[in-house]
Amino acid sequence: MVQVKNICCIGAGYVGGPTCTVIAQMCPEVTVTVVDINEERIRAWNSDQLPIYEPGLQDVVDFCRGKNLFFSTNINEAIKKADIIFISVNTPTKTFGMGKGRAADLKYVEACARQIADVADGYKIVVEKSTVPVRAAEIIRRIFKTSTKPNLSFQVLSNPEFLAEGTAIENLKNPDRILIGGDETPAGQNAIAALSEVYEHWVPKSKIITTNTWSSELSKLAANAFLAQRISSINSISALCEVTGADVGEVAHAIGTDQRIGRPFLQASIGFGGSCFQKDILNLIYICETLSLHEVALYWQQVLDINEYQRRRFASRIVNCLFNTVADKKIALLGFAFKKDTGDTRESSSIYVCKYLMDEGAHLAVYDPKVKKEQIIRDLSHPAISGDNPERVSELVTITSEPYAACENTHALVICTEWDLFKDLDYERIYGKMLKPAFIFDGRRVLDNLHKRLQQIGFQVETIGKKVNPVSSLVYRAASKPACQEQDPTPAKKVKI
Repeated sequence: MVQVKNICCIGAGYVGGPTCTVIAQMCPEVTVTVVDINEERIRAWNSDQLPIYEPGLQDVVDFCRGKNLFFSTNINEAIKKADIIFISVNTPTKTFGMGKGRAADLKYVEACARQIADVADGYKIVVEKSTVPVRAAEIIRRIFKTSTKPNLSFQVLSNPEFLAEGTAIENLKNPDRILIGGDETPAGQNAIAALSEVYEHWVPKSKIITTNTWSSELSKLAANAFLAQRISSINSISALCEVTGADVGEVAHAIGTDQRIGRPFLQASIGFGGSCFQKDILNLIYICETLSLHEVALYWQQVLDINEYQRRRFASRIVNCLFNTVADKKIALLGFAFKKDTGDTRESSSIYVCKYLMDEGAHLAVYDPKVKKEQIIRDLSHPAISGDNPERVSELVTITSEPYAACENTHALVICTEWDLFKDLDYERIYGKMLKPAFIFDGRRVLDNLHKRLQQIGFQVETIGKKVNPVSSLVYRAASKPACQEQDPTPAKKVKI
């Protein structure tokens, strides 16, 4: 079995950076080098302003950087020195050609494999860290087999990550499991043992699962699909709760106490986001379609359809409550990251809520404590969001540096990310600066314990998965109307707009 002294990770993103940072901390005798062609990103990793936000990450980087942890753009040198090479590059969904909108684009994985084959000498263990479709490792193997170097030998392993952004460092230090897939040959088992020994520095051997390569690759897709399925399931129930008077929080608690179901991922919201769930389910759908498993593909497609339905339903509720029009009305949107404790906006539901409101002509004031202004503008200016008129983002969207400024002179306040700080805002101050009637739309249920207090202040509160009964009985009843329309009898001519 090879003695691992040097590890190289190609790709300094959300997976490669934190993963190799923790490996460096836990394996002080191993030199870990994270490389990327993006010079700006590498400069950020070598600075006090890391390119990604993750609780605890800065402390680990500060502890290891310059000792046995290095960030570099010299990819070839790192490949030559490495005993183990992690491939941790982006695998986006294809935007054109066969499999458009579903299949994973493996061009970056292929480019890495070709570069390794061109540069490497001797024995290398190459590890898929990126999320890839089943049998992607075969592509890497075939590229390596075309090498004419007589002294180049290799083993390809699958070692998918199971990190949750916002808790990635904790997930890495105390993982539920480490999954390693490889060949069932003696050489393949030796490579598995070498990588396993790295993790055994801090992970109990009982938590290290070994499989064949294909099972490992599919396990990653299946895990994300099952988690997303739970979110879509509870979100579908939230719609039912809103029209029946049930509380989705109470329903989730009741079913979550069943040990066969469990509590995690039963928090209703405006939908899941992030880099993995949608991309991986689309990949799974494509695999099923290509294998003529059409019923299976349709099943998983419905998980995505419910997610889109939840986003659109929430935006429609905002429009309905604001007297069926948001044109030229100012709305504060608090939270743009796809979840708290991260600056990642990939597939964030906030983006889509913004899109639907901009389509209705709303003016948006956006605040997020960790997402940079440039990132928000870039996301909202994407053709899929702004269409052929990206200029309308500058016309309709303002980015603020603090939440109170976002809420001034607004008709409504919309919470799209569950940042803890939103629980502690001075809502009396916010109410005093808003137009009346003042609405709060809680898309993450972070204000559940404050609803009565907010109503006493004067807010009309709308939340995912339940009706919020008004403090006073000013309402008329109409069973076919949404809860928000039942609660506001104010004639349109008296509304300040």
